Order: sequence, then structure tokens, then C-alpha cells
Amino acid sequence: MKRCHKCKNIIEAESVFFKDECPHCRFDLHVCLNCVFYDEGKANKCRESQADYVKNRDRANYCDYFRFNNAEAKKSEKEAAEGLWKDLFKKA
Repeated sequence: MKRCHKCKNIIEAESVFFKDECPHCRFDLHVCLNCVFYDEGKANKCRESQADYVKNRDRANYCDYFRFNNAEAKKSEKEAAEGLWKDLFKKA
């Protein structure tokens, strides 16, 4: 399930192009803040090492590596990892 970074509403579009906007808040969708590779902990704030530096991460950009962040998939991966961690250290 895709969600707009700004208003958190569900985006039902299959793919997002450069000039697409959120139908709810009119915020640009093709932005770093909506990308699966966006990571505050990285030096370039991007996990994709070949991506060009983007100054305004909340504005539309032409990055070829953009992939819309699927928050639900990320959440389920985190839950699965936490479950494995708990199973590893549970008391017998």
C-alpha cells in the first residue's frame, strides 16, 4: 500500500511519474521522502549508491532509481524480523 509522505493518505496509482501529485494534498509524489531508498542514516540520504545527489528531497526530481515506498511491506518485514529475534532468544 502506497502512502503520501506528507498527508499519509493512500495512493492507488500503479506507478508514479515525475509530475504526479497526491490527489489529496497536491504534494509531489516523485520525491525522495516517498522513495524506498531514502535513508536519513546514509551520507547522501540514499541507499542507492549510484543515485545523484538531490538537494530538495521534498520536491519532485528526475531520479531514475525512484521506487515508491510500500509502507505495509516494510512493516511486515520488520514484524517478521522481530519475530525471528524473539524466537532466537526465547526461554525454553
